[in-house]
Amino acid sequence: GYERERGRFKIFHAKAVVLATGGIGRAYKITSNSWEYTGDGHALAYVAGAELIDMEFIQFHPTGMVWPPSVMGILVTEGVRGEGGILLNNDGKRFMFESIPENYRAQTANDEEEGWRYCQGHKDARRPPELLTRDHVSRCIVREIKEGRGSPHGGVYLDIAWIKQKMPNAAEHIKRKLPSMYHQFKQLADIDITEQPMEVGPTTHYIMGGVRVDPDTQMSRLPGLFAAGECAAGINGANRLGGNSLSDLLVFGKRGGEFAATFARDNPHGQINTDEIDTVAREALTPFESRGRGSENPYAIQRDLQETMQNLVGIVRTEAEMREALERIDELKGRAKQAAVTGNREYNPGWHTALDLKNLLTVSEAITRAALERKESRGAQFREDYPDKDERFGKVNTIVSKSADGSMQVHLEPLPDMPEYLKQVIEEHR
Repeated sequence: GYERERGRFKIFHAKAVVLATGGIGRAYKITSNSWEYTGDGHALAYVAGAELIDMEFIQFHPTGMVWPPSVMGILVTEGVRGEGGILLNNDGKRFMFESIPENYRAQTANDEEEGWRYCQGHKDARRPPELLTRDHVSRCIVREIKEGRGSPHGGVYLDIAWIKQKMPNAAEHIKRKLPSMYHQFKQLADIDITEQPMEVGPTTHYIMGGVRVDPDTQMSRLPGLFAAGECAAGINGANRLGGNSLSDLLVFGKRGGEFAATFARDNPHGQINTDEIDTVAREALTPFESRGRGSENPYAIQRDLQETMQNLVGIVRTEAEMREALERIDELKGRAKQAAVTGNREYNPGWHTALDLKNLLTVSEAITRAALERKESRGAQFREDYPDKDERFGKVNTIVSKSADGSMQVHLEPLPDMPEYLKQVIEEHR
């Protein structure tokens, strides 16, 4: 490891390691994730020899800020829609009522009045279509934008101010129920959401894929290497429902920590190859030695990668675009080797970005290869060239692993059988 402030390297001697590094959002141009979500845990585990599974399943939250550019991607909570917020195109049309999938129709409001009553807590009402699954709402928003019905800054409108037609004290109600959203838009976009609609668009939010771990212990196939939270995979399947990641990380983070402690207690330290440590340290310092003709700006490489993933491996995917993405990623790998920085090692953001590139490129390739392998649309993956579910793919995981020659391999593997005790619990609670 290294200290960002001082640039010093650190060696950690551990009998067990728990990876809890979060997601991969910074591989995309528009994301709700903070700067450190660069897929470090995913990439470190892969390089060490662990397997990754289901990396194709990226959740795009339908409502992120789109303006001003400095706040693009910042999350606009589902609570806005839960309190009655509606999605409108630039014609003022509430477009989600035209886009209710058949499998959700029985659970979705027939009209705007029923949707409003649901938001007011009426038990006999069904949810408005704005509260359908995140992947579906995101695709509907993208359709409106692509067909020329988007807002001025490339999104659509999310309107909560309209509820003043339904209640006399709407402004106070909004401020009380959505205080953080009121202040977020007031301070960052100079918009009063009690009076004006917000501009929103899909933002990269969460990855369902991650390190393949044992469901009981959270240990990968490498003895002593554990993972939990968004860095691990398996708990959310092809799509995550809002709020589930909190219970995931609390339960399986605790279990991972407990089993890691047990492993550390019962096992000796592993052998450390000091030559490898020296090699890694030299590689980390390469950007300081690459200045000169032919050198590359790490920020430019990161920007080009984010554009590639956003445009070619985003919400709507095709084989041709993803193969183009792989070609670009391969080119970016070559450019990353020439990444150069100035200054010294003490808090040098350019150097930090150069170090992030290797992991960002690794997870981007894994996402793209896994998405190509799954020739269907399911959960958070939508392929325009395979728009329907294929039950053959409903019974398999995509497995990403590093081969002996260092290349990335992807294969499909049947889902494991559900343990009998779990079947029994499910039956008891039906």
